[in-house]
Amino acid sequence: MAFQLGDDDSQSMSEMNLIPLIDIMLVLMIIFLLTATVLNPTVPLDLPKTSAELNETPPEAIQISIDKDTGIFWDSDPISMEELETRLQQQSAAGKDPSVQLRADKEGKYDTVAQVLAAASEAGLSKIAFVNE
Repeated sequence: MAFQLGDDDSQSMSEMNLIPLIDIMLVLMIIFLLTATVLNPTVPLDLPKTSAELNETPPEAIQISIDKDTGIFWDSDPISMEELETRLQQQSAAGKDPSVQLRADKEGKYDTVAQVLAAASEAGLSKIAFVNE
C-alpha cells in the first residue's frame, strides 16, 4: 500500500539538533567579548615624571577614646571632661585645625560621646571622625 499508519523505526531522523551548537556559540561569543575588553587598554598614556615634593605637613590627628566605663583618654592618657575641654580649646587657639579621631567602646554611654562632640564643636574643631574596626 502507499500509506502507512504509525511509527516506523526503519526511518531515520533527517533533522539535525542545533540547540547544543547555539549554546556553544553563545558561550564563545561571551568569552570573546570579555577578553576583547580586557586586552584593549582604554587610552595608553606615557605620563611625565616630576620631582615635586609635598611641602605642606599634614595636620595632626587627636585620638580621643571613650571606654565602656565612660573614661575619656587623650591618646592613651586618662583625662577628665574639663581637661578635655581645655585641651581642645588650646588646639583650636593654636590654629593648627587638627582632626579629631573619636574611638568609642560599643558598650559605652552615648551621653559621653555627645559631650565630647559638643566640646569639640564649642572649641571650633570641625574635622571629627569616628574610628571603628
